[in-house]
Amino acid sequence: MDLRIFTEPQQGATYDTLLAVAKATEDLGFDAFFRSDHYLSMGSADGLPGPTDAWITLAGLARETKRIRLGTLMTAGTFRLPGVLAIQVAQVDQMSGGRVELGLGAGWFEEEHKAYGIPFPKEKFARLEEQLAIVTGLWATEVGKTFSHHGTYYDLTDSPALPKPAQAKVPVLIGGHGATRTPRLAAQYADEFNIPFASIEDSERQFGRVRAAAEQAGRKAAGITYSNALVACVGKDDAEVARRAAAIGRDVDDLKANGLAGSPDEVVEKIGQYAAIGSQRIYLQILDLDDLDHLDLIAAQVQSQLA
Repeated sequence: MDLRIFTEPQQGATYDTLLAVAKATEDLGFDAFFRSDHYLSMGSADGLPGPTDAWITLAGLARETKRIRLGTLMTAGTFRLPGVLAIQVAQVDQMSGGRVELGLGAGWFEEEHKAYGIPFPKEKFARLEEQLAIVTGLWATEVGKTFSHHGTYYDLTDSPALPKPAQAKVPVLIGGHGATRTPRLAAQYADEFNIPFASIEDSERQFGRVRAAAEQAGRKAAGITYSNALVACVGKDDAEVARRAAAIGRDVDDLKANGLAGSPDEVVEKIGQYAAIGSQRIYLQILDLDDLDHLDLIAAQVQSQLA
């Protein structure tokens, strides 16, 4: 079971804070550092000092880390034109020496679009499908040849399809709870399917849908990595769990029911239940980015048991 660190910087974080978390992620032996792609805080968080851009952040981290994978859960398709996104991701992949992964979603948070003047189209999922075709098509085009796409939403003519990523194949992550279109899209494009903040039962059901869609598309279901994103709140005792829950404004019982919370042994047991239904990777949503001792504890007493 791979453990990855997943952050939500829109809730309030500077680049320096994210750098500290990414370096701790690398030093402590976690597999990857991922971040959300949002421009507006949610809930009661003030979001100070303001948002950071996902791909600018990852470009910086690409030069300041050496081993960990870097990526997004999920880049909002509404934020970037697909041709521009293909260039950005390829460049960051080059800057990292081939450690980038692209999680791409349709975009959903209408308020942040209004706040920053970003169009919020009605037909987001159909656009996402074209975006995936364009981004992957540009990367797959041989050097010296051109790429064209004439779709409903995007029109590319004789693109040189440059630059290329450092990796021969940048892993593409697709995720969500949708019962029909999401599994179909994952079967066509995903190297990894991620379901965020879902119960064991819902995860098993959705993984099954993706496997069935893959087989129907003539693809081996085992060729896709299946993963979960879950909030983490781990403490060496009940008091520490309660303190960490309070710091992120969450209830301990709710966290235990819907996330990975409690003692290291409790969390290891819960992860084992996800592993039993086919989850191969867990993205630990870390909401208090100043609490690096939290990562130390998870590395020493959770990750060590899983290894």
